[in-house]
Amino acid sequence: MKRFLRLPRLLRLTLVVLITIVFLNCTPEKIKQSTDDTLNITEYLRANPDYSMFLEILDITNYASFMNTYGTYTLFLPTNDAVKQYLTDVGAASLKDVPLVDLQNIAKLHILDKKISTTDFTDGKIAIPTLFGQYLITGAANVNDVSNVTVNKTSNIIASNVAAGNGVIHIIDKMLRVANKTLAQTIEADPNLSLFTEVLKATGWYEKLNQPIVYDVNKVGSFLTVLAQSNVVFENTTWKNPKNNVTIKLNTLANLKLRYSQGDPMKAADSLNLYVQYRIIPGLSYLADFTTTPVFVTKAPLEVISSKLVKQDILLNEDIFNGILEKGIGVIRNSSDETSSNGVLHYVDGNFSIKKRVASPVYFDLCNQPEMAANVANYRKVGGASFGFVLGALKDVTWTGNTTYNMSWQPYGGAVNGDLFNIFRFRTGTGGLNDIEFNTPVIIKGRYKIWVSYRAATSKASTNTKVFFDGAQTSRIINHLEFANDPSSLTTGITDRVLESQGYKRYIFPFVKADNVNCRLVGIVDVPTTGRHKIKFTTDACSGCSAADADRFDMVEFRPVEMDQIWPKFSKGFPVAGTSNLVQREQATKGDNSNSGY
Repeated sequence: MKRFLRLPRLLRLTLVVLITIVFLNCTPEKIKQSTDDTLNITEYLRANPDYSMFLEILDITNYASFMNTYGTYTLFLPTNDAVKQYLTDVGAASLKDVPLVDLQNIAKLHILDKKISTTDFTDGKIAIPTLFGQYLITGAANVNDVSNVTVNKTSNIIASNVAAGNGVIHIIDKMLRVANKTLAQTIEADPNLSLFTEVLKATGWYEKLNQPIVYDVNKVGSFLTVLAQSNVVFENTTWKNPKNNVTIKLNTLANLKLRYSQGDPMKAADSLNLYVQYRIIPGLSYLADFTTTPVFVTKAPLEVISSKLVKQDILLNEDIFNGILEKGIGVIRNSSDETSSNGVLHYVDGNFSIKKRVASPVYFDLCNQPEMAANVANYRKVGGASFGFVLGALKDVTWTGNTTYNMSWQPYGGAVNGDLFNIFRFRTGTGGLNDIEFNTPVIIKGRYKIWVSYRAATSKASTNTKVFFDGAQTSRIINHLEFANDPSSLTTGITDRVLESQGYKRYIFPFVKADNVNCRLVGIVDVPTTGRHKIKFTTDACSGCSAADADRFDMVEFRPVEMDQIWPKFSKGFPVAGTSNLVQREQATKGDNSNSGY
């Protein structure tokens, strides 16, 4: 110690530091290396003998190590009893007797590459496919007054949301089975679809529905969705032959040929072939898709099927045309969502055919939004007050720009149905709303002129509103500072026909200058398919648009090009029950002619 104290101070300090470092390095590590003791999926299976047989599947297929790595997986885990039942079903004594490729497919069918809890389930397909590529369908079943969550209609979840270090586990009482039958084979296997199968074979579609999946350059698979009719539906469908006025049932292939075919059902243009094409939708469309997507393109050229959810019912082709409700065909929920190797099968409860229509006018009041109509205290009520919606609150209307601003319903006695769709600060940049896009009502395919009506402003309004239909800009713009021509003016007043030739019209009868409403022709468009489309308004210029009363739209008219573009006109003010707001030329009295402009 004395010798140590005789050393220089700096050297003594250095020795103390070195000794301390050596001591620390020799001390056992006490720091916890992991902050989470939750077992990964593979470790969980090894720790629980009740699931040893599915663990054996993972070991045989070399997926055990994969399911022990970092990630966010979902495993639908069969019990040992479920795996034993699977072996019995396939006639195997042990898992080693099952072909390796079958075990690989089985393993992948039970795994999702994302953590999905039961709170993420809906009554339909899970949002992402399994590692095998097929979707799983969840639902609810009540057996002996006990409610269970089901998977693919066959397996019950007996324990859910079991936490693992790399995901979540749902324990099921039956193995999920890979859908290895094609759509054609799935349809043929159901005796209730025997006539539908005959029709498929007679038109050549059985062979097309029997093909394996191929992928295009964009990795999009050739999946198809089929809407099938049962023998009972055909039995309940009748047709009167116009040649002899005899009514027959469409319950045989011969009668179906008599009703639809022109001679050779194998030809794509034959009506029976088109009948089948109209029941086939490209891609995978499950019930969940039919509840959220309004229109589906079919294999029938340029023909679509509309879909809507009414309470709990999915109805196809239930549409309103020219104010008349056309009843739709229901999708049978409990038997639909049948996955096959190349698509998905649904059952419908009625016969339906392609609707042959000519182009027909659509008068789209922009305030005809269900969320607006739900405000029963104000919507189209005398004394009703304006009310607004933030982005995302209107399912058929979207916009970009400042997310704190909104769109609002606004009463106005000078407009059709007594209201206007108000855009708060319609201008460029972050200080306003840049554009607004609407989903239209169903428009029949054809060639149309598009007219947009609005309340003109004296200042603070868009002077350069561009219009886009299905993403393509129309030929003309809207200047919200332009007022309608006053036909009573001795110096500037012009007739309806002259005004129309200039791309404007007075769309309300009788015309009142003080209402300050105007209507602009924005272009001519070809609508290729019957269905809902999109129309968007965007602005590049808005002088001083800082007030809340900048731009107010009334309605959009889609008129077939061969139709009179002026008549009918519209009455203004709130609608009256049992009456139409359309004003035909014949209804306009001579006493109003001088003020109408025609």
